Amino acid sequence: MKSVSAPLASRVLELLERDRLVVGSHLAAQQLADRLEVSRSPVNEALRLLHAKGLLTRQPNRGYFLAMPLAQAAPGLRDELQRDDPDVVTRSYFQLAEDRLSGQVPDAFSEVWLKNRYGLTAAQATAVLNRMAQEGWLQKKAGYGWAFSPMLTTPDSLLQSYRLRLALEPAALLEPGYHLSAERLAACRAAEHHLLAGGIAEDPPDRLHDRGVNFHEALVEASGNPFFIDTIRRVNRVRRLLSYRSMQDRGRYQEHCAQHLHVLDLIEQGRMQDASEALRVHLGRTLDNLGRLRDLLSP
Repeated sequence: MKSVSAPLASRVLELLERDRLVVGSHLAAQQLADRLEVSRSPVNEALRLLHAKGLLTRQPNRGYFLAMPLAQAAPGLRDELQRDDPDVVTRSYFQLAEDRLSGQVPDAFSEVWLKNRYGLTAAQATAVLNRMAQEGWLQKKAGYGWAFSPMLTTPDSLLQSYRLRLALEPAALLEPGYHLSAERLAACRAAEHHLLAGGIAEDPPDRLHDRGVNFHEALVEASGNPFFIDTIRRVNRVRRLLSYRSMQDRGRYQEHCAQHLHVLDLIEQGRMQDASEALRVHLGRTLDNLGRLRDLLSP
């Protein structure tokens, strides 16, 4: 199985978790392709990879179906997919992100330019481009080449995104009918304990970023308010690059984990006003920390 499928398989896995699919659920390749904004062919490759790893079953003329509970399979499979991602692709991906933030990369470029600058093969360049496109910060031009999407590239814009989240996320917890399932809550709690057990120091930046995104999106999605949900997803997609750079200082993540676990405890107890206030305090402290990291975030 081609390892270039691993990044997209990780994105498919994230969607399956977000949709809370149960064993036996059918996976429609075209629907996944539409949601990930890619063609059907790479989605089929990703599904074949997930099938090879035992997450899915395949029925002739019917397609792929979920074969095991996601809460049981997802953590280990996510680690395995991360290992499948070629080192050169991962290094080039992060170097391109850093070069973009430093103003060393033009707004538009060709695949040949990418291959020559970073010494990539055609397959490696395709893997880097697909990963960037899947994450929303690169898009194929109508004619020839690739162009960066409008996104957060300055310290001020990252701080602005946190101020928006500070207004939105605590309010989401107070929506009528708010419900965070026991399974989703347990998955969020397990992710925090993983970090406290060593993941803070050892996890790569994309894994650390996705853990934070999954936590905060889980809390907002439990509100059932589509306007809140759409807004938080859009913000999280475009803040990825600066989020990576801010992770050069990981000392604050111990506190983050403790705050996340406290919010989860309050939600589990049904103390939604207290949970909302705890989340507001958490985001406020993060905003203060990022303000002190301004020099690190600047080109």
